[in-house]
Amino acid sequence: MKRAVAYIRVSTAKQGKSGLGMDAQSAAIQSFAQSEGFDLIDVFTEVETGKGSDALSNRPQLCAALEKAKVMQCPVIVAKLDRLSRDVAFIAGLMVKRVPFIVAELGKDADPFMLHIWAAMAEKERCMISERTKAALAAAKARGVVLGGYKGGPAPDNQKGTQALQEKAQEFRGRVAAVIAPLHSEGLSLRAIAGRLEGMGIKTSRGKTEWTAAAVKRCLG
Repeated sequence: MKRAVAYIRVSTAKQGKSGLGMDAQSAAIQSFAQSEGFDLIDVFTEVETGKGSDALSNRPQLCAALEKAKVMQCPVIVAKLDRLSRDVAFIAGLMVKRVPFIVAELGKDADPFMLHIWAAMAEKERCMISERTKAALAAAKARGVVLGGYKGGPAPDNQKGTQALQEKAQEFRGRVAAVIAPLHSEGLSLRAIAGRLEGMGIKTSRGKTEWTAAAVKRCLG
C-alpha cells in the first residue's frame, strides 16, 4: 500500500477540547485513504488558526507533518483545503516545500494548479463573508440594535418577574437575529455563525462570550 501522513486542524481551543471537527476530518481522511489504498503511517493534530500567510511558524504540527512526509517520501492528506489555509500565499509557500498534498474533498488527482485555484476561491469567500458580517453588524447598530447579553439583576421569584425576564430574553433573540439571519442565508452553519458572533464580541443572553450552535438556533427561532 502507498504511505501517507494525515493532518487535522481546528481553529479554536473550544473545538479542540470538544473534538468537534476533528472527528469529522479524521473520518473523511480514513475513508479516503481506505478507498484509494493509502496506509496512514502517522496523524498530526493541531489547534491553531490558519489565518495569515505567516501562520506556518505558529503551526508546529503542520511543520512536523511536512518533515515526516519529506523523510518518508509520501504525501500529506487533509480532509479539506481550508484545513491547510484559505490564504493563497500560504498554500503557495507550502508548495515550495515540495511535499505533495492530497485534499480528500477534491480527490487524489487535483494538481497544484487546481489547489491554487481552490485556495483563491476560498480566500475570496472568506473576505466576502467578513465584509458581509461587518455590514450586518453595522446595519444592526444603525437601527439602534444593542448587542450583548441581558445584564439585569437576579431573577425574581414571582410570576411577573419571570415573565419580564422571558420578555427580555425574547427581545435579545430578536436583536441578535438581525445579525445572524444574513449569515445563515449565506449558507453558514450554526457552528460557523457561533464562531462569527464570538469574533465580533457579541455575548449571549446570559452574558457569556462563548456561543453554541443551539444558542444560535434559538435566536433564529
